[in-house]
Amino acid sequence: MRSNIKLTFLCLFLLQITEVWSQETTSPPNVLFICIDDLRPELGCYGNSVVQSPNLDKLASQSHLFTNHFVTVPTCGASRYGLLTGLYPRTKTAVSNDAIRKLIAEKPEEDRPETFIAKLRRDGYYTVGIGKISHYVDGLLYGYTDPVGTEWEMPDSWDEMLFDAGKWGTGWNAFFGYADGSNRQGKNKQVKPYEAADVADTDYPDGLTTELAVKKLQEFATRDEPFFLGVGFFKPHLPFNAPKKYWDMYDRTDILLTNSPDIPANVHPASLHNNGEFNQYQLGDESATLEQPVSDEYARKLKHGYYASISYIDAQVGKVLDELARLGLDENTIVVVWGDHGWHLGDDRIWGKHTNFEYALRSAFMIKTPDSQGKQHDEIVSTVDIYPTLMELCKMKASKSVDGSSLVNVMSDANADWRNTAYSYFRQGITVRTDQYRLTKYFREEQPITELYNHQSDPYENENIADQSPDLVESLLLVWEEGNTGLFKEP
Repeated sequence: MRSNIKLTFLCLFLLQITEVWSQETTSPPNVLFICIDDLRPELGCYGNSVVQSPNLDKLASQSHLFTNHFVTVPTCGASRYGLLTGLYPRTKTAVSNDAIRKLIAEKPEEDRPETFIAKLRRDGYYTVGIGKISHYVDGLLYGYTDPVGTEWEMPDSWDEMLFDAGKWGTGWNAFFGYADGSNRQGKNKQVKPYEAADVADTDYPDGLTTELAVKKLQEFATRDEPFFLGVGFFKPHLPFNAPKKYWDMYDRTDILLTNSPDIPANVHPASLHNNGEFNQYQLGDESATLEQPVSDEYARKLKHGYYASISYIDAQVGKVLDELARLGLDENTIVVVWGDHGWHLGDDRIWGKHTNFEYALRSAFMIKTPDSQGKQHDEIVSTVDIYPTLMELCKMKASKSVDGSSLVNVMSDANADWRNTAYSYFRQGITVRTDQYRLTKYFREEQPITELYNHQSDPYENENIADQSPDLVESLLLVWEEGNTGLFKEP
């Protein structure tokens, strides 16, 4: 009997030693963070049966897939500021494309919010960015038509920031580039908003970004320290340019038109916009206006270009993920795919982002952890939740307060307590999305300033029912007020 007790204590002691040894020797997880510009949740894994996205769909089947993820601001630079800092906007600068430049690059170090990449770097990660992670497409500060800059947009975040501008010469030229090496600004906007050149993947910039990412993964396989690799793809941002083989994957007659062909009922046009970004491509087949939709034929052509661009990026993501697996790095790497905002594809007569509607605010988001099995999450989540989530997954804490909350409990427990709200800010308005409603209040002269959409009966936000539901508006305004950062003031 005594010998059995001794054996039991010995086994318990050895188990404790093994657990301590395991905790101390487990390497911190690597992070592969893939940013995809203008990617709304228009993938097979989100229920689109037309879009060809096999690589992202496969990743989603192994990931925590978030079906109701919303960005903080529906424009590139400000949305990325919210991602990187975990903060809601509190100044007009924070809703501009220059948010990171003004609030990080041009601030003294002690006054900057710390990005999660800078935090990882400070705590021992080797950080590399390739392509558009922040707003400036190669991480350097300069204008569309200027020579390449010398100052970094995120000076504390990167050990290396890489980009291959190829035949386009500069990052901005590549961002608006065409297969022959030309670009939108070089041609004074006398270009089409789409192109289907019969060329290789590397004849467009994202193919070169993929090559850099694959090469960098091969280098990481020979190193010991944990890494953060950010890979920022341009497409499906305008122009919808992709090699012809990706256009050939589609029969245009299969492409459905929008469920929101008109301006929503009981909405002032000030809540929308007149397609300024889209109409900069001045050789387009038709101009887009709020007065009337483009023709069905042209709408299908444009959606065809958007889908082809997604398929092109899907192939690039597949190459990066395949190399990650081939090198065995996938066994200890967190993979994140994030779209920086949505995009109206003719919805509400708009071709673009820059609204407080679902089409512009909802984007693709998935996280694969080394042990995840694939799970769909329908909770309402925000881009600001990504920072604290990564910190917890990497067993760190954000060094300064953030507005988001970690999703780790949601990922592990379907019954976890969760706030189920997401706040977004633009066009002098603040909007809150709950599990059933979207309530938006604008700070402007034009009426109505309050919009309410019931997502159970009106999932495409085609009718503002605020005037019909005053008690519900009053109740939801209490939730809305929690996200009122004081950014906008009454006119």
